[in-house]
Amino acid sequence: MQTESPPAHPSGEAGFASSPLGRDLRQALSDGSASNRRVADFLLRNPVRATAWGIEELASHSQTSTATLSRFARAMGYSGFAALRAGMAEALQDALQPVFQPVEKLRGAVGRKPALARLGNPVIAESLESSLNNLHATASGLPLARLAAIAKTLSAARCVYTVGFGLSAHLSAMLALDLQPFCPQVVNVVEFGGTEVAAGRLMNIGKGDVLVVISLPRYASDAVQLARYAHDRKAYLVAITDSMASPLANIADETLLASATHPVLASSCTAALLVIEALVTTLMVSRADHVEQAAKLTDAIGGYLYQDAGPGASPATRRKPR
Repeated sequence: MQTESPPAHPSGEAGFASSPLGRDLRQALSDGSASNRRVADFLLRNPVRATAWGIEELASHSQTSTATLSRFARAMGYSGFAALRAGMAEALQDALQPVFQPVEKLRGAVGRKPALARLGNPVIAESLESSLNNLHATASGLPLARLAAIAKTLSAARCVYTVGFGLSAHLSAMLALDLQPFCPQVVNVVEFGGTEVAAGRLMNIGKGDVLVVISLPRYASDAVQLARYAHDRKAYLVAITDSMASPLANIADETLLASATHPVLASSCTAALLVIEALVTTLMVSRADHVEQAAKLTDAIGGYLYQDAGPGASPATRRKPR
């Protein structure tokens, strides 16, 4: 019978990826053989599960073989898979100590709700449960001190650029819209015109600027390429992505993790939106003068917001032109 394993936890995953063993796995992900890259990618994305599974079960879930796992462990400097798993467990202990919640507690908070069971469709129920799990794990793992530091960097930036392709383009646009009242200059790089135009908007990025890049599986190669360009130009790079195994994690100055697993979709965007809202909220409350900026924004758009003038009022009287 398959054993139940603890859920992924973004903060613990980030801590593990920053450990010496995690850095070795990220190095293997960058320059190892194809089979070693597959194993390293799976271990970085599933460090808790990997320590709970035996070698046969891990081989099945990672779509490799027990021989491949044994060779990988030896290539990493361990005597075998058991020693590698013990090393992972030791590295996880410190990373998960302050943030890890037992699976029973998670289930009590968000899982297996009777309301979901009443839907009568197990696929829909699993989808909703997956989204709730993503939100819970991401919220629990958000590093509040780092959010505050990133917000300070955004406020001081000469220009803040946001970039995302595919579904992430919409997340990037929402982030840019929310940042505009509180940053000196904001540019949504992928607004129209394709990759060539996006690259043109980034041509002047440099030291003192910030690029916030959003990419979830399946990762857009253009997002990674533009992020590398900004990194090479000494801009400060913030990545919103799903895992420390993401191609953005190795080049970003700060990585904010948003769980993106989904039983049907290629990835889920719900937790990424949570991260965006948390970052914008942190920025808004970080300075007293942001209250004045919020007031200016309300004054600017107030005339275009719906106001109920009472029964019988004409549409013209409900909207106050400015």
